[in-house]
Amino acid sequence: MKLGEVLISKGLITEERLELALAHQKITGSLLGETLMKLGFVSSNEIAQSLAGQAGIPFINLAEYTVSEEAIRLIPKDVAEKTGFIPLRVDEGIIEIGITNPSNIQAIDMASKISGKTPKIFMIDNKGFYETLERSYFFLENPIQQNIKSAVNEIKSSPVPSAVTVAELAQNLIYEGIRRKTTDIHISPAIDTVNIFYRVDGVLQHGFYIPKAAQAGIISRIKVMSMLDISEQRLPQDGAFSMAFLNTKYEMRISTAPSIYGENIVIRVLAGTGQLPRIDTLGFDVENIKRLRMLFHKPYGIILITGPTGSGKTTTLYAALREIDLIERNVLTVEDPVEYKLSFVKQTAVNLKAGYDFAVAGKTFMRQDPDVMLLGEIRDEETAKIAVRASITGHLVLSTLHTNDAVTSIPRLLDFHIDKFMLSSSMLAVIAQRLVRKLCNKCKEEYTVSEDEFKALNFQGEVPKTACRAKGCSRCNDTGYAGRSVVGEIMLVNDEIKELIAEEASLTKIKAAALKNGMLTLKAAGLQKIRDHVTSVEEILRIID
Repeated sequence: MKLGEVLISKGLITEERLELALAHQKITGSLLGETLMKLGFVSSNEIAQSLAGQAGIPFINLAEYTVSEEAIRLIPKDVAEKTGFIPLRVDEGIIEIGITNPSNIQAIDMASKISGKTPKIFMIDNKGFYETLERSYFFLENPIQQNIKSAVNEIKSSPVPSAVTVAELAQNLIYEGIRRKTTDIHISPAIDTVNIFYRVDGVLQHGFYIPKAAQAGIISRIKVMSMLDISEQRLPQDGAFSMAFLNTKYEMRISTAPSIYGENIVIRVLAGTGQLPRIDTLGFDVENIKRLRMLFHKPYGIILITGPTGSGKTTTLYAALREIDLIERNVLTVEDPVEYKLSFVKQTAVNLKAGYDFAVAGKTFMRQDPDVMLLGEIRDEETAKIAVRASITGHLVLSTLHTNDAVTSIPRLLDFHIDKFMLSSSMLAVIAQRLVRKLCNKCKEEYTVSEDEFKALNFQGEVPKTACRAKGCSRCNDTGYAGRSVVGEIMLVNDEIKELIAEEASLTKIKAAALKNGMLTLKAAGLQKIRDHVTSVEEILRIID
């Protein structure tokens, strides 16, 4: 079967989308797979999984996989790149390799010949192959942790640290964040050292102790890169800078805050466009996936996604856009910043300096003949009112809000002085979500849940008697976890809940009506993840109250 036929058979694209891709291909001359990905019809992972299923080869998602340094050392980079495979892991006379072409026999022969071990093949995606290849060999040839330790030792032994050494140290601290796939880098001064923390999969990890003598230099270097005032140390400042690293553009958002031991800096690392998942791969259960697909085919109304920063709200919104027919419906978005790029979607970014915010964008969109509007976040009264007006005039509005659960989004919106009758008539659903770390399939171990854990879960329904816990191995970088999954609750706003909103009923009554209407709470969804051995009791207790 040809690639287009395989993807149609898997339900990943339609005949119409294939025809559009073929028409686009005639203009650009690109390969069909590249064209389909460029148009946002399929991701690189989805193509690889389809080919893997057809060839009967197991698939590995490189985004959730740590490549072994031992395996990388066995195969020269030029050989791996030329032959089209990446060494993944070495295990008792076996070398695991990732290939992008199921019929790449040459890769199997070459891996066996050079390593002297029996190859075991896995299918990997094409985009992930090149990114992982470059990253793995770069960090092998440039041992960042070793460079940081050398710089620390040099600073400790010198009464006045070299400006070059401090600048290189600051750069390497950022590179280490990229190596760890971190979302935030914390530079936190203490009384006699500077602590470096990295947030990975939602959890802070202590990285390094840096000598106090390097503190001023590191902070000044980051401020200069972010075009901040290096002389201002009493007031908070916000800035940003971009950096290209291994063919990927990283956007760094900088926040400084004064502390008793000096300025504290947090760097938010935005790694550009990742691979956009589908609704059914985020982690929602089967029933909730059906509800979501039904919701995003509605012609008008408001759908909100709530949760704390870093809970995957934007990813869920964009996965939802893949459910919408982008050819028949005019979709406009405003974000801060644009995290995913989709063809056939008119995307804009907030520009506060120019006076372009969510509210201004919402007003503008109303004159752009929209069918669907995505407002990155409802932050103020004006944006909230625009969202409601747009929804009751026949548009589907998607947005996010910061609340702890689905039900509390109702009083939050009423706080924006929205008319309760307009709100009740415009709301379709509220989706509250969290991201939990998934247990590593290689090393997770089953055990009997203790009495203390039963009490801590504090759930009235059926609590699982056995669960799995994190152990740690080389494949998951000794964390016991690999990747993350959504835990979500979906409150569908039916007629009963509309009446309760209009009556300004208590949260207890609204929640009772939502539960009666089939809503599964965050805690209940978390318990299901424990039962299915997707995550641990410890992780659910960390994330969900």
